[in-house]
Amino acid sequence: MFTGIVEEAGQVHAIQFAKAAIRLAVRSRVCGRDVKTGDSVAVNGCCLTVVKLSGKPGSRVLEFDLLEESWLRTNFKALHVGSAVNLERSLRADGRLSGHFVTGHIDGTGTIRRWEQQGADWLLEIAPPPDVARYLLFKGTVAVDGISLTVAKVLKKTFRIWIIPHTHEVTALKERKVGDLVNLEADLLGKYVEQFLALRVGKPQR
Repeated sequence: MFTGIVEEAGQVHAIQFAKAAIRLAVRSRVCGRDVKTGDSVAVNGCCLTVVKLSGKPGSRVLEFDLLEESWLRTNFKALHVGSAVNLERSLRADGRLSGHFVTGHIDGTGTIRRWEQQGADWLLEIAPPPDVARYLLFKGTVAVDGISLTVAKVLKKTFRIWIIPHTHEVTALKERKVGDLVNLEADLLGKYVEQFLALRVGKPQR
C-alpha cells in the first residue's frame, strides 16, 4: 500500500529483456537508503518488488523484474536509460497518510492532451481510458504516475488537474510533454462502491 506522495524522481539505469521477465534497474538517492531485497517500491505508481540492490546509500541501483502484463499495461514501455521515474516506498503501519490509499495496481494509461504553465502553477489535462474515466469526479482523487492528485475538472473525454510548483519540480512530471503516456490508478473506494452496488442490484428482493 502507498500514499501517492512521491519521495523522489529516480533515474532509469538499465532495461534488460529476457525470456522470463524484463529487468528494470533504477538509480535512487532517497528510497534506496533503507530498502532491502523483497521490499515493495512504487515506480511511476506501479508496485514492484526489489530483487537486487547495488551501489552505496545515496546512490543505489534498485532492480525489479517486470512481467509482460506490467510492461504492456503501463508507460514503462516508453522508458529508456536516463528517464525519470517517480519512486515511493510502501507505507509503514505507523506512517502518516498524506495523500490517499494507492495500491500500486495500474488500471491503465492516459495520454497527456494539455500540459502548460499558468502563472506559478501548471495545468495538466489527460485523456483516460473508459475503465478509469468512470471513476473520476470533481474533487475526487486519482494517482497519476503514482502521484496522489485532486481532479479539478471532468470533461467529456479528458480530465484536468492543477499541479503546484513543488510537485512539478520534485517528480518526473517535469519531463512529461503532450502526447506522453501516464500511469493511472483510480480511487480504490470508487471500485468497492461500484462492486457493492452491482452485487446489491443483482440480489433478488426479499
